[in-house]
Amino acid sequence: MLDHPRGPALLDAVARLLRETLIPQLPPGAVFQARVAANAVDLAAREMRQAADAERQARDRLKALLGHGGELAALEAELAERLRRGDIATDHTDLQAHLWATTLAKLAIDQPGYAPYRRALEQRADTTTDPLQHHAKE
Repeated sequence: MLDHPRGPALLDAVARLLRETLIPQLPPGAVFQARVAANAVDLAAREMRQAADAERQARDRLKALLGHGGELAALEAELAERLRRGDIATDHTDLQAHLWATTLAKLAIDQPGYAPYRRALEQRADTTTDPLQHHAKE
């Protein structure tokens, strides 16, 4: 077993080093690249923390929607095919809930500071207990 820190904690440290120590010392032309690198490191850490849970939840939703389990990619492909054939209506409540939850989970990883995402989380917090709410803090 590896000792701590590892994975996301190491990436957090690298992003902090970039932002707090290196960026202030860099020439203006390199600051943008360093910020891009820090953002990429942040994204990788969020993905390590959240992706497995988001994928499990998506599989669970698709299992309920499609009536059977399987690998996430296969379930997504089947959903797309059923939508193309018209077997599932686009106004189906469970489909819309799945698509919205999937969108929020992806934004939690990719763009957690995106203002419309933050507003959507606030609206959901006002109306429901939502497992995606904890992502707003990251």
